Parts: sequence; structure tokens; C-alpha cells
Amino acid sequence: MDENLLHELVRGALKAGADAAEAVVGARQSLSVGVRLGELEEVEREEARDLGLRVFIGKRQATVSGSDISPEARGKLLDRAMNMARLAPEEPYASLAPADRLAKGPFIDLDLYDPTEPSPETLEAQALAAEDAARAVPGVTNSDGGSGSWSSAEYFMVTSSGFSGRHQASSFSVYAGAIAGDENGMERGGDGRSVRWQSDLPDLQAIGAEAGKRAVQRLGARKIDSQTATVIFEDRVAMSLISPLIGAIAGPAIARGASFLKTKLHQQVFSSAITILDEPHRKRGLGSQPFDDEGVVNGDTALIDKGVLTTWLLNSASARQLGLETTGHASRGLAGPPGVGTTNLTVQPGDKDLAGLMSDAGEGLLVTSLFGPSLNGNTGDWSIGVSGFWFEKGQIAYPVTEITVAGNLIDIYGRVIAGSDLEFRGSRNSPSLMVEGLAIAGR
Repeated sequence: MDENLLHELVRGALKAGADAAEAVVGARQSLSVGVRLGELEEVEREEARDLGLRVFIGKRQATVSGSDISPEARGKLLDRAMNMARLAPEEPYASLAPADRLAKGPFIDLDLYDPTEPSPETLEAQALAAEDAARAVPGVTNSDGGSGSWSSAEYFMVTSSGFSGRHQASSFSVYAGAIAGDENGMERGGDGRSVRWQSDLPDLQAIGAEAGKRAVQRLGARKIDSQTATVIFEDRVAMSLISPLIGAIAGPAIARGASFLKTKLHQQVFSSAITILDEPHRKRGLGSQPFDDEGVVNGDTALIDKGVLTTWLLNSASARQLGLETTGHASRGLAGPPGVGTTNLTVQPGDKDLAGLMSDAGEGLLVTSLFGPSLNGNTGDWSIGVSGFWFEKGQIAYPVTEITVAGNLIDIYGRVIAGSDLEFRGSRNSPSLMVEGLAIAGR
């Protein structure tokens, strides 16, 4: 990737009359292989390189992007950006990040890039190994497919305020899906894993076996009566309970006054046992990056520290609007201005594993899958469709389905208890989370 190309584009924007400019290029290549019932089903390869340009004329800004990076196409891209900016409405808080907040190289090595490029045959073998293990589980009657995939991505940004930065990352993934059936119907289950380095992939047979087990466990699922009971969100789905928090503390939402947490900064939101970290510099993390998407210095942040909400998630524009400083949480694609987002978000573990939480609760609902969430962003009223297992005397009793759990997140967050079963599977991770006295709508 040619850094000079971006510098030339930024200089061209300034020469054309822009007061400031930012150029970004992203290159990606990927390969994925799908199998089903032991046979190759599909092979897909993608190679793409896209260029984005953001220009400022006074308080007017415009962002354009394209996949053609030839000199002629870059010229047209620049002309289009400038013409759009001249016609755009003024945005009083829009500009590049403050120069004194920009990250400076050399940037920290986060060990995100494995140069290994697996062959289609290797990915096929991985997918088949996982699928075969899923199909071998007693009770599995069909396959929902298996896949192996790899990708490599590179990101480079240059701004007229003096920032120049690059980072590169790879990803390796394996997935298996299984279908179990009996006289009462069919159930699906799946398992998969994504990692930065191929050597970090877990045992492929274990992935498949877990997929098959999760399908078979769902057979015979029944409805339950509407009631109030303890609900435990399994670690794989527990972040669904925390995700609304991120939208509610996003600077743009706070600036609009459209958040159920807008009055809660520096207040106790969770119990003192709950801490939630954002860690952009975690080695080999699936959300790691050495700087944010405005080139701003980033670092570990306790968004929730012993239950207290410590900060909003701010990019430069929302920080200016709120009279604050950016927190290094700018997030963007190539085709639009920055929003905000997290990197590696982690709910810190508690003292008891899932079995311990179930034992403490005695009876309740263990949620293992989710669908159709609904949230009123202004009030925090929340509901979500779930399925899972009913447990009694701390032990799984039977699978359940067609259930909705609901409540107000301000109230729910105050009663969350974290388990100890934290496992890193993505860029957002949580141990199992238990909430006592949650409303359950069943039959």
C-alpha cells in the first residue's frame, strides 16, 4: 500500500481549497470454503482495495469513497468531494481531531498479523473436520454445514494535521452447524471460533462436537408459563444484555439527549462487583487497534469501574459538542464521517462459574439463544426473545422455547451478577450474567 498516494490526495485537497483533509485506504483479501455432508459446497475469494477522502471547507464537510485508485479516478474523487463539501450544510462541531491528541509512531505492536495464507484445501480440511465431528454426535440427523475462512486486512490513514498511521490484521475462522431431529421436530446448534493467528484455533473436533451437542440438547423444547424468575444469560449470549449500554453512552446519543443513561455519568449503574473494560491494545485481540479511526491515542478504559459509569464514548465531533475531549473511541468506515465504538469490550469475571450461579439461584431460566431485541433508547425499556433451558435445584431440567424476557435496563443493570466463565470469542466478551427477578413472558 503506497503511503505517498494518500499524502498526494491530501495535498491535492488543500490545493483545491479545502481547509483540512483526511485520506484513508483499506485493502482486504479473504478466502472462505463451505462444506456440507462431507462434500465441498462453495469456495469464495475476495480482493478489494477502497479509498476514502474526507474534506472540510470551513464547517462544511463531505466524505466520498471509491475502489478505483488510478490517478484519473483519484482526481474525480477529489472533485466530487470538494463539490459536495461546498453544498453541504454547516456542521459546527465538524473538523479533524485535535493535533495534540494524535498518536505518534512507532505504534505499539499488537501481534495482529499472521502472514500465513492457507490454501483452499487447508480450509476445506478444517471445515470437514469440524463438520464430521458434529455429524458424529448421537442424535444429530443432518448437517447445517461447516466452513473455514481466512482474511487479511490493511488500513492506512493520513491527515492534513500531521497524522500518518497504518495497521494490519489477519483472521482465521472455523464453524460447524448441526441439526438434530426426533418425532417432535428439529433443532439447530452451532459452534465456531475466530482468531488472529492460525495456531490459536482450538481443536476442530471440539468445535464440531459442541455444535452437535448444542443441537441435540434442544430436542423436546417446550413452553413455560409467564412468571418472574432468575434469568442467567450464558456467556456466549451475555453481551446482548450489555450491548445497549454502549449505544446509551455513545457521545452522539448523549449530545442528542437520546439516552436512558444521559444523567448517570459518574453514578452507580451496576453493583460494585461489575467492571467493564475496553482494551484496544490487547495482544491478538479481535478488536485491537493501535490508534482510533481519527488517529487519536487510545488506551485501556474502565467504562464501568466497580459499578460506576466513568465516561462517555467520544469522537472529536461529539466531544466538542459536549464541551469535552475525545476519548479515542472514533470508529468509521471509508464512506462516512466517524461515529463511535469500542474495541475489545470485556465484562470482568466474578467468583462463581455457571454451575455455581445456577446452584445459588436454585430455579430459573438459562438463556442460550436470542432473537428480536427491542429497546426504547430514551427510557431503557428492553425486551428480547430467547430460548434455552429451565433449571431446578441448580440442574438443567428441560429445554424451553418461545419466551420473551423484559425489563428496564437501569433496574436490570443494578442487579447483574457476573460469573467466572469468561472466554474470549470475539471483540465483545462476557462471562455468564445472572439477573434475579426478571419478567418472563411465556404461554
